[in-house]
Amino acid sequence: IVQLMKPTLEDSVCDPSCGTAGFLVATKEYIDQNNEVTELEKHKNHIHQKMFNGMEFDATMLRIASMNLYLHGIEEPNITDVDAVSKDNTISDAYTLVLANPPFKGAIDKDSIATGLRNVTKTTKTELLFLALMLRHLKTGGRCAAIVPDGVLFGSSNAHKSIRKEIIANNKLEAVISMPSG
Repeated sequence: IVQLMKPTLEDSVCDPSCGTAGFLVATKEYIDQNNEVTELEKHKNHIHQKMFNGMEFDATMLRIASMNLYLHGIEEPNITDVDAVSKDNTISDAYTLVLANPPFKGAIDKDSIATGLRNVTKTTKTELLFLALMLRHLKTGGRCAAIVPDGVLFGSSNAHKSIRKEIIANNKLEAVISMPSG
């Protein structure tokens, strides 16, 4: 996914369900492999302080993600202790690249869902709320790659239809890549 998205030194990258920060680490490795040392040095402050952002509410994963990023050369990773789809997360229009493998088949209490997300899709299903969240996180012209279950593409509920409409009508869907089962 990282290779498909081709992150640049100007990107600000976020994984709103970062877990161990695998996407962010892969992005750092891509940046290191595809840029000259002099360019990396020019963007040093951005790389170490602003480029890599994640959200996680599991305390163990939060520590692992921070450690993983630090061990891969990111001195001050921005890993926030927050349930990304909750009212506690007010971030919008902040990132140029969102990479995510959000939790599937989860649900969140209706009263704790961030208000703006319910305007896009009226549901408590986390896979749909995360898509709405990723759209909210992106700056204009930003890009996103997300792993989602097939149900997001083919579900017939009003919530499924509304998120698909948002993606197609108000954003630019470039590709759907179907992965083999398992």
